[in-house]
Amino acid sequence: MCADFFADLITPAPDVTKPGPSLRGRLAALDRRVFEFAAGSNWPGAERVLPRLSRAANHGVLWFGIGGALALSGSPKARRAAVRGIASLAVASATINTLGKRSVRRARPILDPVPLARRLKRQPFTTSFPSGHAASAAAFATGVALESRGLGAAVAPVAFSVAASRVYTGAHFPGDVLVGAALGVGAAFAVRGLVPTRDQMPSPGRPLVEDVPALPGGEGLVMVVNANAGTPEKVKALRDALPAAEFIEFTGGDLTQVLQKAAPRARALGISGGDGSVNTAARVALEHGLPLAVLPGGTLNHFAYDLGVEDAGDLVRAVQGGDAVAVDVGRFHSAETSGIFLNTFSLGAYPELVHERERWSARVGGRLADVVAAVHVLRRDHPLNVRIGGSDRKLWLLFAGNCTYRRMGLTAGRRASLADGLLDVRTVGGGRWPSFRLLAAALSGPLSRSPFHTATRMTRLRVDGITPGTPLAYDGEVSPCGPVLSIEKEHEALRVYRPLTIL
Repeated sequence: MCADFFADLITPAPDVTKPGPSLRGRLAALDRRVFEFAAGSNWPGAERVLPRLSRAANHGVLWFGIGGALALSGSPKARRAAVRGIASLAVASATINTLGKRSVRRARPILDPVPLARRLKRQPFTTSFPSGHAASAAAFATGVALESRGLGAAVAPVAFSVAASRVYTGAHFPGDVLVGAALGVGAAFAVRGLVPTRDQMPSPGRPLVEDVPALPGGEGLVMVVNANAGTPEKVKALRDALPAAEFIEFTGGDLTQVLQKAAPRARALGISGGDGSVNTAARVALEHGLPLAVLPGGTLNHFAYDLGVEDAGDLVRAVQGGDAVAVDVGRFHSAETSGIFLNTFSLGAYPELVHERERWSARVGGRLADVVAAVHVLRRDHPLNVRIGGSDRKLWLLFAGNCTYRRMGLTAGRRASLADGLLDVRTVGGGRWPSFRLLAAALSGPLSRSPFHTATRMTRLRVDGITPGTPLAYDGEVSPCGPVLSIEKEHEALRVYRPLTIL
């Protein structure tokens, strides 16, 4: 029906008993008149810019270039915007080329009214309706804007210019461009339906706590910076925004000792680093009863991102405003080691993977070490033999999350709350095909049950019969485990700065 409508729109209405053209015929005639008016108008400065911009957007090259620049900017928000923009473009392009162009075969405009200097050197040979360039431009710009309004505002004029260039150069009728742009916007919203944007995600923050000091200019904040984290631009931005804060650079040695020395003179303890560094700082902050300020700066920054802190601006607003939340802390204890975790704890395949990766990284490099470690771990046929709740179990993986991990659409798991008082416990049963079982568990939702995977929520967990020395992992760190392991929660034990509003 849609194809028939647009076919009627772009062809003269047949003779009927009533005189005069149909509404659809009048719209098609109006489209041609607008095109002729645009072709005969003088657009100051456009002659040098728009044809080149139109050519640059061929096959999405312009948008891939802008997306690459955003991805390399170092900002998590810009990277998300780039990925969303490219994904939206891909959906729009696929829709136009498989359905749009084949459903309605409209001839390209006659170029007689278009000055020679404006025309494209290579004229398109596909049908005119709808405009693929306009669809791609609108899809990319809308996708970026859905993730970041500021970046979307910067990209929008370029997208509008590309769309306008298609009429200016005589490649499309205005109606082709308008419908193409509408399809592009629709594609971006379709992608958002599958992969929600950050503002659609539930806020992980509990109601703000009132006993955390506001630190104008950062006065009273002692921030320990892990120099190996590799985010100097974030640290510089934080220094500039909080000139009264004290910054300590950690280049190696015992991070716990550095934090312990800093804590007595701090009103708030800060850490710039990855999840492992944040874990260490949280232990010291808990010991001294201090609020924690976190600036993500490592390879993995799950806690900071779930908290809602992605860059220096987020942390500055929270510290200066005294905005903070109380979050849960997971605790584990065995004969050989004990500690806390803010994100996840695991036994089985993942700790072995981390251990193997560290063993191979010095020989073959980081990326290849991931592959080699995965091959070694998945080829092994020795699941964990443990006892849980009085029952003997064979497991490939035991996972305990600090609070419940959820998924929205196709997004990776994240936490809707950082203080729900629960452990998200999941197990993957031992047996044949460990890689298949682990993949099935990864694709399963929370609280699901299958022959391979179980998930439940609880407040404490005890595991017996563990082979001494079995590696355990917590927040990306690996330690040996004793024969008996206990895991429990401390509800709302840690106060952490978090901005009141997420921009």
